[in-house]
Amino acid sequence: AATVTPAGAAVPEAPAAPSAATATAAAADVDYDTWQRDCRAVMDAALPYLKDRIGDARPGEKQAIVLDIDNTSLETDFGFSYPQPANRPVLEAARYAQERGVALFFVTARPGIIGLPTEWNLDHAGYESSGLYVRGFVDLFRNVAEYKTEQRAKIESKGYTIIANIGNSATDLSGGHAEKTFKLPDYDGQLS
Repeated sequence: AATVTPAGAAVPEAPAAPSAATATAAAADVDYDTWQRDCRAVMDAALPYLKDRIGDARPGEKQAIVLDIDNTSLETDFGFSYPQPANRPVLEAARYAQERGVALFFVTARPGIIGLPTEWNLDHAGYESSGLYVRGFVDLFRNVAEYKTEQRAKIESKGYTIIANIGNSATDLSGGHAEKTFKLPDYDGQLS
């Protein structure tokens, strides 16, 4: 599986005085505009692949994309409101795929206790989920990368071909079970 990252991703610089529109959460050294530019670069690289791969679907093939949630599908660290807004570059690519019959699955490290509000937030932000995988109580004590890999294997066991896996952390993307991965910026772990 290949991984795409932002080519020449901008080096984060200390932001000017934070405004309400660019709240900085854990990403104190990363400003919102830089993050969005870097996300856009990754998703702009993903779109030609998605167009080709979706167009090359085998007869009867059930294609899927797996997405992480925090700082991937939703703008978790750049706003403290609920519902959290969609990360626009990711939403645009997801909608493109979904309009062509690709299923969207969300695999997150979020605990199951917030599964329903998370599902509502994704829907409110504009995503149409074919499935949300949140961690049960026992899963909270397991390695996140292994947990996420197992969930992708479960999706495949339902007959789906995961054509792309999109996330901002190595734990989102490691372990296979996707034809191609797209790595959004996390700035050395500053974004969860």
